[in-house]
Parts: sequence; C-alpha cells; structure tokens
Amino acid sequence: MLMVKTRLGPSDIAGIGLFADQDIPKGTVTWQFMSGYDLLLTQGEIDRLPEPARSNLRDHTYRDSGSGLYILCVDNARFMNHAAVPNTAGIHVKGAIEGHDVATRDIKKGEELTCDYRVFDADVALKLGAGVDRT
Repeated sequence: MLMVKTRLGPSDIAGIGLFADQDIPKGTVTWQFMSGYDLLLTQGEIDRLPEPARSNLRDHTYRDSGSGLYILCVDNARFMNHAAVPNTAGIHVKGAIEGHDVATRDIKKGEELTCDYRVFDADVALKLGAGVDRT
C-alpha cells in the first residue's frame, strides 16, 4: 500500500510511471505490504484465470523468491518502474514476504518513483530480459 501521495503519468522509462505528488524526504516509508489490501496469489490461482487476466497479472505482480507467491499491489504501486539506481529501496526480513520500501534520497514532487526489480522479483528476467544482471 502506498504510504505517500502519488499520481500516474507517462514515463521516460517505460509506459506509465508512478510519480511523487508531494516532496518525500529521505528515509520516508513509501510503500508497505498490507495484508488484506495487497494480494498474495499462488501460481495455481493465476493459472486458473482466463487470458488476458494472466498476462495482466504477470505484468503487474512480482514473485517472491522465497515463497514463490505472487504479490499484487492493489493500488498504483504496481506501476512503479525499474531503475538500476532507484530512489526507493525495499526493506525485507529474510523469509518474510511482508516488507516496506523507503526513499533512498530526497524525492521532489513530480519525480518518478523507481525500484530495483532485481532485488525482490524472482521473475525479473521475464520483465527486463533474459540477460539481466541480478547483481
């Protein structure tokens, strides 16, 4: 669940992006997994859905490498784009799906919020290409 004011807009990175709609100081929690709001899905649950629902979920979920569960951010956090040097970073306890993201630097209103898919998405190669460096 997004914990800061945001808006959607055209992204220079890819398609639609998530943009700060307020100044966000470094260290601010920008997103937090919220059970009962954000959804956890199994591969089987996704497989039982018709197309184009499966494709849409592949585009808008991430797969936790530990549990294999897919996480769907119900709000616009699902539009956050990847950056090799992002302005947010995930804080996750090893073995736990639940976590939160924080601003790694001051983010100005109007700036696109970004994260590093390589850190948390077990399906990063599907999203960024097979040759993606996971380091």
